[in-house]
Amino acid sequence: MAQQMPAPAKIRALIVDGVSNHDWRKTTDFIKATLADTGIFEVEVTTTPGDSADPAWDRWRPAFSGFGVVIINWNNIRRTELRWPEPVERALEAYVRGGGGLLAFHSANNAFPHWAEYDRMIGLGWRDKDHGVALQLDAEGTIRRIPAGEGEKTSHGPRQDTVVIRRGEHPITRGTPVRWLTPDIEVYTYGRGPAEELTVLTYGRHLATNRYWPLEWVVSYESGRVYSSSFGHIWDTDVGIPERVLCVGFQTGLIRAAEWLATGAVSYPVPDDFPREDAISLRRR
Repeated sequence: MAQQMPAPAKIRALIVDGVSNHDWRKTTDFIKATLADTGIFEVEVTTTPGDSADPAWDRWRPAFSGFGVVIINWNNIRRTELRWPEPVERALEAYVRGGGGLLAFHSANNAFPHWAEYDRMIGLGWRDKDHGVALQLDAEGTIRRIPAGEGEKTSHGPRQDTVVIRRGEHPITRGTPVRWLTPDIEVYTYGRGPAEELTVLTYGRHLATNRYWPLEWVVSYESGRVYSSSFGHIWDTDVGIPERVLCVGFQTGLIRAAEWLATGAVSYPVPDDFPREDAISLRRR
């Protein structure tokens, strides 16, 4: 009888949540289910205190080093008095710098405007016009760097069905259509930051201004890898899971990004029902 090979070890993923101007509970449940259902990931959650005076902050010390990828589903854009303890900030920097993978999920790029190294890790965030450069693209994907102070602060306007345009080759997007349609997303204009060691993976047209902006990007932070995007908006008033996150293209990108962040490679396939340029594709949960 042939000897069975042991199943490959699952990637350990850690979601950090607890505070957000979005529905972080529903968002965490969605991320956890999407990753766990692949059989590739083992997902854990650490939830911060929700009050700056809570003594539990003194005990909140997540062990990032034990995980292949850390997913931030947290922001303090409306609670600027709330910050992570400085030892935790330094621990996340050391984790990513040493080769860890960091996924800033949607509104996590709103977080931590005080934290310069977080800005370096995510590359672009929801910031005021003086906070850093912005990246604007043309229809062919050529990037123009807009200096700090020029243009506007970050915004997005009404959500919109958007044709996602692949830019170049990267393991996360390899094998996907060059153009595919996703529903009801936020296209961020004038995302701001250092934008160092940054690669734009996909971009889309902001309909109200007829200009093109990054949708997904990755950053090399010393030995670590970071992924950010404007996909994944789940609001408190959403009934059920909105179509924008039921999109097969979005879910595929999330899974492949998390795998690449943890391992530097992607094995999760592009599914047959991936959306086309003229057709949205949803996967009901």
